[in-house]
Amino acid sequence: MQGWYSIPAHRPFLEDLAAGLIAEYGADPAGLAEAVILLPNRRGARDLAEAFLKAATGRSAVLLPRILALGDLETGEPPFEPADIAVSVAPAVDPLRRRFEMARLAATQAAEEGREIGAAEALATAEALIGFLDAAQAQEKATPGLLDGLELGDQARHFEVSARLLNRALKDWPERLEALGLVDPSERRIIILKRLADQWEANPPAYPVIAAGMTETAPTAARLLAVVAAAPQGCVVLPGLDQGLADEAWREVREAHPQGALKDLLRLGGVQRGEVRVWPASTLADPGGTARQRVINEALRPTEATADWLGVIARLRAGRSADPVAEGLEGLTLVRAAHEEEAATLCALLMRETVETPGRTCALVTPDQGLARRIEARLTRWGLMVDDSAGRPLSRTGPGGLVALAARLMAEPLDPILLLATLKHPDVAAHPKARRGLEDAAFHGPRARSWAEIRERIAAAREPDHRGIQRRPWRRARLERALTLADQLEGLLPEPPHVDCADRWAERLAGLIEGLAGDRAWRGTEGEAAARLVAGLIEHGQALPELDAVAFADLVKTLLDSQTVRTDRATHPRLRVLGAIEARLVRADRMILAGLEEGVWPRAAPADPFLSRPMRRTLGLPSPDARLGLAAHDFAQAASAPEVYLVHADRRDGQPVVPSRWLWRLQTLARGAGVPLADRPELHAWAAALDRSGTYQPAERPAPAPDVAARPTRWSVSDIETLARDPYAIWARKILRLERLAPPDEPIDARLRGTAIHAAFEDFAEALNAGAEADPAVFEARYMAELKAGGMEDAGLARERALARNTAEAVTAFETRRRADGRRVLVEQRAERPFAAGARTHRLSARADRIEVEGGRIYVMDFKTGTPPSPAQVDRGFNPQLTLTGALAMQGGFEDRELVPAGLTYVQVSGRNPPIVEKEAWSDRSGGDPVSASTKAWAGMVARLTHFEDPSEPYASRTAPEFFKDRQGDYAHLARVFEWSSADSDGGDE
Repeated sequence: MQGWYSIPAHRPFLEDLAAGLIAEYGADPAGLAEAVILLPNRRGARDLAEAFLKAATGRSAVLLPRILALGDLETGEPPFEPADIAVSVAPAVDPLRRRFEMARLAATQAAEEGREIGAAEALATAEALIGFLDAAQAQEKATPGLLDGLELGDQARHFEVSARLLNRALKDWPERLEALGLVDPSERRIIILKRLADQWEANPPAYPVIAAGMTETAPTAARLLAVVAAAPQGCVVLPGLDQGLADEAWREVREAHPQGALKDLLRLGGVQRGEVRVWPASTLADPGGTARQRVINEALRPTEATADWLGVIARLRAGRSADPVAEGLEGLTLVRAAHEEEAATLCALLMRETVETPGRTCALVTPDQGLARRIEARLTRWGLMVDDSAGRPLSRTGPGGLVALAARLMAEPLDPILLLATLKHPDVAAHPKARRGLEDAAFHGPRARSWAEIRERIAAAREPDHRGIQRRPWRRARLERALTLADQLEGLLPEPPHVDCADRWAERLAGLIEGLAGDRAWRGTEGEAAARLVAGLIEHGQALPELDAVAFADLVKTLLDSQTVRTDRATHPRLRVLGAIEARLVRADRMILAGLEEGVWPRAAPADPFLSRPMRRTLGLPSPDARLGLAAHDFAQAASAPEVYLVHADRRDGQPVVPSRWLWRLQTLARGAGVPLADRPELHAWAAALDRSGTYQPAERPAPAPDVAARPTRWSVSDIETLARDPYAIWARKILRLERLAPPDEPIDARLRGTAIHAAFEDFAEALNAGAEADPAVFEARYMAELKAGGMEDAGLARERALARNTAEAVTAFETRRRADGRRVLVEQRAERPFAAGARTHRLSARADRIEVEGGRIYVMDFKTGTPPSPAQVDRGFNPQLTLTGALAMQGGFEDRELVPAGLTYVQVSGRNPPIVEKEAWSDRSGGDPVSASTKAWAGMVARLTHFEDPSEPYASRTAPEFFKDRQGDYAHLARVFEWSSADSDGGDE
């Protein structure tokens, strides 16, 4: 075999390639064993080996040829023949070091121009610089004078900055590499390919050489292909060259067209399209496949050649009894999903359906790794693990996750959520009992401000509880372990410096990880990848600008996201997830092309931050549209398979999206031909039924009815409010004794403001009772001290200071006015009285924020930093704290004598204008005076409690849901409120 060949898009590329080579050299096994086959990537090389084994079934032993990945040449890759080529070339620079060195170059240039950029911006600029240099090197134009004489046009001001950086990179980077004795990976690849082409041109190989599946148009690679095609036993096998496209349409093919790369490759090789022959193993008659390829190619023909689409359809049908368009669309199915979640479910169902037929294979093809992960997750419900050619980001592996957590923990060492996530990582060696003790004692509620405070919380948890009962021995032992663990963590997490170099941050990171997990953190393929990244940061991180702990954590996360790890795992042998490039060569019985939305497949042409399109064209650099052409070619290859499902979603991330341009063109062609694309409506029914088992029965509103003896008899006024709104919460807290567990790192601002206001009012009032003068500065200082002691951050304290000053002035005026008639002021006063409800005696208690006593009259006050209840809520018994406190006063609950309520007042303290607002808790609807309102509230409470003395009366969930809009309650999740309220047959309660 010699010259240029093509395997049509509808044929399985690797299978036909293997079959053709076996047919050619099968009689001489040694001839096949001596052959060298060049493929685009390593994945294709592995798949070709399998294709050879499949094609050789039933034959005598076949010795496989050498299969090499032309596109993955790098340090450590076995060199081509002759063996001394790669050895004689300087090694490639480490990719991580390259990024960091480029980042330093960018930061240096910015500093010389009077700008300062951080590590993240420097790294982003480095990525763009690497892309520019790789493109220039591939075209063999990476010389210091590349930009000389370039017409700047109307972008002169922007380009002046870019040109200085690009010129510096073109000059300084080669000098830096020469000093290091290294070369760029792309430059090294070019040198090897060029020397190999020189050798094979001067001394053509006497053994078979086959270059297959290539679409690369870089000059060096194209020259190598031409040399291979000219060798005595050499040939180039192209993927999917459209030899049926009309000549006038072929002339209109540009770089964004599916055939654009192949057209350029033939031009560089000096070959006419007509000189390319069909691969011998691909010449079998296949009318259906040929029709499919023709339809796909016509749908993707150049835009300039689509004006006569109806004429093209007519010409295709001319003189034929069968409709070639209908024949070409047979086996092609369009699946439309509402959103990406449904698209993932539909794709998983199609893959699951495939394995029902013994021997059938299925491949999912998508460039959207997020969609691929969703599909893989759905397949696990059936125990199906899929071989994903793209691998997964290092950040999504166990070791990578630990590295990211540890880096973030160095920035926020007291964040309880980060600490818990780190301590619960599978590789971390923290003792489970120590971890649990630390979580229970120190991490729930507001964040601790120091390790000393964490130890204080642990010590407090070891003391007897509020009833004086000693902690159990197992709990004390757990807390001892927790104290030891806290000491270890403090030693591993010292106070970080403000800024430092990335290499020193990385050294601390490695020490922290090994202190937490030991060598378990670096085990396996994923652990080795994480170790290489951290080691690279230690070795080369000094090239980056200095950064603080937060910026370092962000840097680590970015690096972890950019690293891909491919691990061998047990997967289903008939299911695969392929990237678009892999699908160019690999074929399955069922091909699912997913993510067909504009901006996803194809992706938008990448924007060059340095050069405009005209500038790139002037410099001889490839256009960004070239990637669109390659993506279109890969789509056409995969869509030409016999059975294809085209999957697209109407919405992504909640936003409407446009179907892929290729899908739109195919639908337009089908409509013009009057042949609709097939669909599978039953897939949506399957997806809807997937999580449904029988008739849907939502949870009913819970309504437990315990024995009367188990029901509570001791009540606070806030308990009565809860009973009126949500009896289920009383059942959970007072009968089951389920107490709310504060979440880790609970926000403290709102709750702390209320606590601080109460404490400041109490201390201020007590000081005035002792004869002190009403000084606003005293109240302000006390309020700010409470906020600071409660852990409010400096930013919050700065915001509160102005509010505190306004509040202090208003509080002074408030106290002066309230005390003018000589009444006594008492704070935090408790009242309690027994009463009968049903057949049992109950007791009601209240703690008043403030009472004022004047003779036989009492004024009861409740301080609020939020909005006080409305009179309607009080009147209906849903906020009876003040009215019930007034009723207790009438029964001698305060000072052991009956007092007449003269005021039941909510005091709203906001600090704004006005800083203090007084609002009475009674209205005309509740009797028109405090006494009547208190009497009504007491009677309503007794009636309610008597009602619950009936053993058949349940503690139902949320009997007054209209008052739950601003708060969900502590037991809503246990009551499954969302489920039963949203599915309520009466329309729900909320």
